[in-house]
Amino acid sequence: MSDQNKEIQTEKEAPQSKEGAQTATPYSPWRRLLAKKWAFPALYMVAAAIILTLMLVYQNTGKQPPLTDENIGLGLELGEKATDGDDPDAQPVAANIENMQWPVKDFNEMDVTMPFFDSKASNDVKQEAMIEYGDTFTPHIGVDLARPDNEPFEVLAALSGKVTAVEKNPVVGYLVEITHSNALVTVYQSLDEVKVAKDVEVKKGDVIGTAGRNELEKHLGNHLHFEVRQGQDGAAINPTELIPEE
Repeated sequence: MSDQNKEIQTEKEAPQSKEGAQTATPYSPWRRLLAKKWAFPALYMVAAAIILTLMLVYQNTGKQPPLTDENIGLGLELGEKATDGDDPDAQPVAANIENMQWPVKDFNEMDVTMPFFDSKASNDVKQEAMIEYGDTFTPHIGVDLARPDNEPFEVLAALSGKVTAVEKNPVVGYLVEITHSNALVTVYQSLDEVKVAKDVEVKKGDVIGTAGRNELEKHLGNHLHFEVRQGQDGAAINPTELIPEE
């Protein structure tokens, strides 16, 4: 084979290439992401969340603005109506709240024979509110009431509620406990006679018993020991802080 023919054959066998020929374009990051099996479900959930958010925003645009001190009518008297403009159908913002009363017909006719123990009071006042039983002195966590003539008297419910306990205790006498809707509990001790039963509903001012004597405070004669508690096992509260002055 001549040298000319070899050159021709070599040229035919040589790979053909073109300057500037395009090479295969690799996948972009987005195409690689979409190739994943979980890609389309994830995108669907994101789109659904966006649509739901837009719907909630659209619905909330028609709602009233949040309540402030100006539009909730702070300082309204109980039972007073707060109106929305001149709307005649506006409802009261709060129902009438029942105030606690002293558990007697006329508090002004009674004597406070032992006050509530106030840790912030003077030493003389605190001394008056200590109960001596045997060799023990205990702070008095209620208010004791008695008639000036030391006669028995009717004991009334200080608030409406449900009778949750009726017991006879050898130290404090008959005891009645009433639980109220505001989570307060009133306790009536040193009763000689009980006129209510457990689990009955009573209204404010109903007669629940008669004041009598007990072993713990026998030196006080016929009297009522009245307590107010924050719940059945809660701390005792001074009744004078809850009952309006008469």
